Amino acid sequence: MFQDFANVWTPVAFSAQLRPGRLLRREIAGTALVLFRDAAGVPAALIDRCPHRGVALSLGTLAAGCVRCPFHGWRFDRAGSCVEVPWNPEVERERLGALAVPAQELAGQVWIHTSIGTAAAHPPAVHESLLASGTRLTGIEMTWATHWTRAMENMLDWPHLPFVHRRTIGKDLVHLLGERLDTLIEPHAWGWSVRTALRGQTRPGRLDFRQPNQMNLHIPLSGRTLTLAVACVPVDAHHTRLLLSAARSFARAPLLDAFFNRANRRIALEDRAIVESSDPAEVPPVHAEVSVRTDRATLRFRSYYYSALKGSSINPPSRASAT
Repeated sequence: MFQDFANVWTPVAFSAQLRPGRLLRREIAGTALVLFRDAAGVPAALIDRCPHRGVALSLGTLAAGCVRCPFHGWRFDRAGSCVEVPWNPEVERERLGALAVPAQELAGQVWIHTSIGTAAAHPPAVHESLLASGTRLTGIEMTWATHWTRAMENMLDWPHLPFVHRRTIGKDLVHLLGERLDTLIEPHAWGWSVRTALRGQTRPGRLDFRQPNQMNLHIPLSGRTLTLAVACVPVDAHHTRLLLSAARSFARAPLLDAFFNRANRRIALEDRAIVESSDPAEVPPVHAEVSVRTDRATLRFRSYYYSALKGSSINPPSRASAT
């Protein structure tokens, strides 16, 4: 399970998408999950497979904060424990559990940890601007027909801006194409940040790569905060779900959300057609494609992917230990 993406935190949906009393199916790295809110409204996630006959729990219903299987009515709580088996009041339910994964709600999103159990060793790494009081958060979801690594690499790439985004965020760079561009990388415990320099002068603005699959773009505004956050969530080998958020400390009226969402979508659509043409769909190892000096940030991501994630997966526990 969670092929090439095991033991990491990732957002999988916006909080508003996980409505009380409803089940939400999500596929992460080839592994299907069912998300729901328990009786207290806290997000929970189970592998979307009933241990009884293997049917999708997401086709069932939610009753008193527990998932009821659509086939034989077995009920499972947020920890995966079986709390009811119709027609079999004498059964030992302790051995009949479903598989749970850690889930958490943070910065307007529902997160899961790609492991089995209900606890993770550490919380997700989220920038303070996405958590600050008085900040307005808004977001949209898109799906790209490519491996998540190509989408992620695109989010970390500065040099493409005046070409792919020449009518939007890259238009002010077109007249500087004859200059030398340098990328300045600063490592952190959560990943690294990237700045650019022209003519030896560091340019305003910064983007962060937050492992394993988040980009935060910090746009410089005097005395104000505007952070664009993108999570590239693997669905399967050829599809990526993008969660695009904007956090702003100004223009906080809800009616303005549509403006920021529209701007994010326009930029992402400019990228999508280009990135979906990448061959192969998954980024190859560092030396498999030709690269130049300005590719430092994307090459660093490739090294991270192949050393930390590629080949990782979770083996589901045996049924005897599934509870």
